[in-house]
Amino acid sequence: MDEQKKRLEFRGTNLLSLIPLVIFVVFCVAFFVVFKVFEMEALCMGGIIALIIGSLFSKDWAKYWEAVVNGMASPMMNTLALILLVVGVFAKLMSRGGVAQGFVWLGNSMGLQGGMFVVFTFVATSIISMATGTSIGTLFSGFPILYPSGILLGAHPLYLAGAILSGAIFGDNVAPISDTTIASATSQRYLHKEGTADIGGVVATRMKYALAAGLIACVLFYFMGNAGEANIAGKEILMQYMNPKGLIMLIPVVVLLAVAVIKRDIFVAITWGIISGTVIGLVTGIIGFKDIISVENGALQGFAIDGIKNMLGTVGYLYAVAGIMGVLNESGTMDKIIEGLLDSKFNNTVIGSEFIMGIGIMVSSVCLGAANGPAIIMFGPIADKIGQSRELHPYRRANLLDGFASTLPVIIPFTSSFIFIVITCVNGLMTDYSFIKAINPMQLSFASFHCIALFFVLVFSVITGWGREYEGSRGEAIKKQQQLSNGVNI
Repeated sequence: MDEQKKRLEFRGTNLLSLIPLVIFVVFCVAFFVVFKVFEMEALCMGGIIALIIGSLFSKDWAKYWEAVVNGMASPMMNTLALILLVVGVFAKLMSRGGVAQGFVWLGNSMGLQGGMFVVFTFVATSIISMATGTSIGTLFSGFPILYPSGILLGAHPLYLAGAILSGAIFGDNVAPISDTTIASATSQRYLHKEGTADIGGVVATRMKYALAAGLIACVLFYFMGNAGEANIAGKEILMQYMNPKGLIMLIPVVVLLAVAVIKRDIFVAITWGIISGTVIGLVTGIIGFKDIISVENGALQGFAIDGIKNMLGTVGYLYAVAGIMGVLNESGTMDKIIEGLLDSKFNNTVIGSEFIMGIGIMVSSVCLGAANGPAIIMFGPIADKIGQSRELHPYRRANLLDGFASTLPVIIPFTSSFIFIVITCVNGLMTDYSFIKAINPMQLSFASFHCIALFFVLVFSVITGWGREYEGSRGEAIKKQQQLSNGVNI
């Protein structure tokens, strides 16, 4: 009875607690799909407006906003917000370091053409996305450099575009500094000990899925990516963007990855990444002290402030989503959703439970225009409960969440913000290069081989149990659920 009194109530029915979520979804689709506004600040605004409108339907406005604050104050959300801010500094350091220009020099030096250039583009954009932690940023930086030159070097335009998109998603999926990796890890709690999945362990265990799909994609890009004779103008375009020193900045990425896996602490890993990257950049002359932080005409400049600014919109939408989740939690709606999924016949087996998580995150992502970060934040707590009911290890749950979100939702031509970004990039280049033609969104979906291959790899993993691990009595990963002699799970 006391719990009922404390529960957040709405006028008429508590299903009205879904209003902020529905309005937020509408904003996501409107901005990302209809108006093609790819700004996280816009999602933050949509979330705050959704919360304000939702408050009008609650019986107690004070209790409603208390629920919002409680959602925003959760340790998971605050940890995620801090990680994103620190990660933003490293990501901008990598951008200033010219990693993309380093790969352009490498591709030109190797004399790659046709299908091989398409494969190179997929690998290069994968590493760039992993280094910078941003799929959207990789698309906007990769297309102006690699797309026109690749076409003139005999690469098929459609599959070249699919390779850039695939590489951006590959890198975002495995990058320890991407918002999707961070959200998928920090949303999955341990059952038998305190804390959530560490990012280093999550990245280490998900690589096998990503690499298997990536290998399939490379083979397909090689055989499908050849369009004909190369044009010397392609190398001339590449020459404008070459800088071999950019490859040196991959060293801090390796340092970050190594420390993340060894220490299992993302804050320690990012700190080492920033320190090593700054020192290497200064010693090699890739960056100067003014590139770290400086003041010009009364405004702060440099990767330190740019990194913080770049993440403020993401942190804003994170807290907006957290507030929406707080309303769902304290109204009891979230519990009902979780109970319904746990009691479903589909949840009678481990395979069924994993498919529920996979389908759930894909539906959530589609509803948000393939904005995978917000989708994982929203569906993460549900997957957490379902996975805990099967004693699945947090690594496995995090990998299914981020993995399935990086598959079909990304390439649905009518709802995916990524498809629209690619079309926008290509259309923008058409004004500068007469040989670039428009591409069909539907055809682009089928040319994004990594996203398709990853879907089938994950389905195979769920059906066969490949990579499935359970949580042991001390939180360790084990292959099978341990049992006592009396048959009781431990």
